[in-house]
Amino acid sequence: MDKIVVQGGYPLYGEVSINGSKNAALAVLVGAALGDEPCHVDNVPHYTDIYDIIEILKDLGATVEWTGRSSVVIDGSKLNNPVAPYELVRKLRGSFYVAGLLLAKIGYCEVPLPGGDPFSSRPVNFHLKGFEALGAEVTVEHGYVKAKADKLVGTTIYVGRSSVGATVNLMLAASRAEGITTLENAAREPEVVNLALQLNSMGAKIRGAGTNIITIEGVDYMKTARHEIIADRLEAGTFLIATSMVGGEVVLNDVVPEHLGSLISKLRESGVEIKDDGGILTVKAPVGRRPIATDIETTPYPGFATDYQSMFAAYMTKAVGVSIVKETIFDRFAYVDELARMGAEIKVEGDTAIIRGVERLTGAPVEVKDIRGGAALIIAGLAAEGKTILDGVYHIDRGYEHLEEKLASLGAKIERIKDPS
Repeated sequence: MDKIVVQGGYPLYGEVSINGSKNAALAVLVGAALGDEPCHVDNVPHYTDIYDIIEILKDLGATVEWTGRSSVVIDGSKLNNPVAPYELVRKLRGSFYVAGLLLAKIGYCEVPLPGGDPFSSRPVNFHLKGFEALGAEVTVEHGYVKAKADKLVGTTIYVGRSSVGATVNLMLAASRAEGITTLENAAREPEVVNLALQLNSMGAKIRGAGTNIITIEGVDYMKTARHEIIADRLEAGTFLIATSMVGGEVVLNDVVPEHLGSLISKLRESGVEIKDDGGILTVKAPVGRRPIATDIETTPYPGFATDYQSMFAAYMTKAVGVSIVKETIFDRFAYVDELARMGAEIKVEGDTAIIRGVERLTGAPVEVKDIRGGAALIIAGLAAEGKTILDGVYHIDRGYEHLEEKLASLGAKIERIKDPS
């Protein structure tokens, strides 16, 4: 099992390019299989979650071929297996998108309840209620969701909690339904917009993506198209926070600054200088500086993303003063005990973490519990005195491609090692 070793105390300088978005790619790759002709997808990142969703699509009967370093062609015209593989689906949350795909394409699916990060249960009730509203018969048996529909029919659906996953799944299903579907309280995330643009390029008729009301007019045929996945705002945010934590100056290429608006605002509030030059961001922070204590509250886009929460909390462990971190989306404080091993002073009360900044963190052996929690521990390790050793780094690989190598190229002392045991 790999480990990542971080030697703290080295600022970051240089340039880094941001990959395609993992969350957008999961939806877009499934969306490509909705077509009746081969579809091209560019800027596909090399994360383990991406490899897994590709294997799931292949198992369902789709043809997937890499045609370049970051390009794939997906042909879902021969999709014929309605039973998704348990061993793969249990690994990642986005795998449940194949339920909407299968219902739309062949009218039946058996999909295991999905896995992913273990920080909260994240039920799929909103997805299932939406499928039922479209006319499907839905049951849950022996850990599988079984759904059947002779015909999906458009209707009006309220999306609970503005769920991104439910919005994506219902967009997929409704694109091939009869009539018009209206999603109220729909998710507004950039990843949802990216999927809508892809599906429209294939012949779908989707309006309102990026607002909380999306209308989808079902179509009978979806053609070939070429689509590019947007930049990963979560990877970009990781480098913004890491540089803010240890100091230095880093240029981020291939980003969409407006997707990072809430995070940039909070980093500036904490005393960091960030320059926005179109698709390029420059973050600059004095070495040795302690940030200004800054409160955050996670909310759906365009608010402060829940995926930034743990990383920003790690940043606040060295702030001057007390910071309040309120999590309104998921229960995701599993990283707190690991930061405490490094000398952080954090107290969790319900959905809120109270962080009293300290002058110094010290390196320690820590365990990664989820993707962004792992990134948070790396960020803390970059600023800690001594060596931090991260176990469970396979979680990090689900959402980052060679994160340690990118950080090392900026001057961090970080490496991946094989555990001899």
